[in-house]
Amino acid sequence: MSVAAVPAAQVQALPSTRELSRRRAITRFRWSILGPLIALLVFVLMPVLFLQLYFSLHQWTVYLGTWWDAEYVGLELFQEVLTDPRFGWAVVRSLSFATGSTIGCFLIGFALAYLMYKPFRGQAFYYIIFILPMLTVPVVVAYTAEMMLYQSGPLNDLITRIIGIEFKPAWLTNPHIALPTVMLLEIWNWAPFSFIIMLAGLTAIPKEPIEAAEILGASKWRIFWEVQLPLLRPVIFLALVLRFLEAMAEFPKTWALLQGGPGTATETLPVYIFLTTWQYFQISKGAAMSYIVMLLMVVIVLFAIRLLRREKRSLDTMYAKAAARPQELA
Repeated sequence: MSVAAVPAAQVQALPSTRELSRRRAITRFRWSILGPLIALLVFVLMPVLFLQLYFSLHQWTVYLGTWWDAEYVGLELFQEVLTDPRFGWAVVRSLSFATGSTIGCFLIGFALAYLMYKPFRGQAFYYIIFILPMLTVPVVVAYTAEMMLYQSGPLNDLITRIIGIEFKPAWLTNPHIALPTVMLLEIWNWAPFSFIIMLAGLTAIPKEPIEAAEILGASKWRIFWEVQLPLLRPVIFLALVLRFLEAMAEFPKTWALLQGGPGTATETLPVYIFLTTWQYFQISKGAAMSYIVMLLMVVIVLFAIRLLRREKRSLDTMYAKAAARPQELA
């Protein structure tokens, strides 16, 4: 059919050459990003996951000969892991550690971001100071903390001199405070992460609703609580989710500092899986444990994605309400 035979309405509906080129360019760009990731998943991650599943369904350790001759045990190892009290306590410790460190990182990061998002003289210097902890290698953080946190170490001595009362808690040997100690190190190490995300969110807030609220005489507290904070909800949620997922997998500081001790006080999921697999040489049990933890994290991630999508859908609505809200603040 010739172009002349096509009705005028259909001719107008046909995409132009420029539009087709743009679509092809977008498609090529997407595949240039997704292609390597898909290849990595198919050729690297999937074989590892299948091998891990094989070990989870077969009883094998390094003492039982070749791994392809291992005895098939079905779901017995998963049942053993789920009924293991030590594994249950490791889950509790990991969730407690991740929750506490996530909240601490967010509060400190958000406070610093709120103080820094408006330009002022010397701002770049403070950026560098606040971001430095995140650039420190976790093992270095652990070994430095080990030198500082001895019962007669410099930190306790400095606090004693400041308050005038002897202050010598056993940061590293008291099982009741060992996990909170690692939690404080995690907060110091990763608060800059929350600081960066929240600073970007605060900077991206449109100025019009805030300026309108100021003109109408709203206080800074009401502007923060009723204008800025609702607009920051998606960013806050993203910062909390990313920080929580990373904290659940924290291993270097905990292992380098305490190796799960004293006793099992800091034996989180990564530490217990490492001990089971590489020190007790229970390869199959460690694989089953890893699969259970992976499924737990998948559930958390899917729940987080669902909430993020809901926040994304409501973001436009919140911006519209924020534009109208200053009139209510007067």
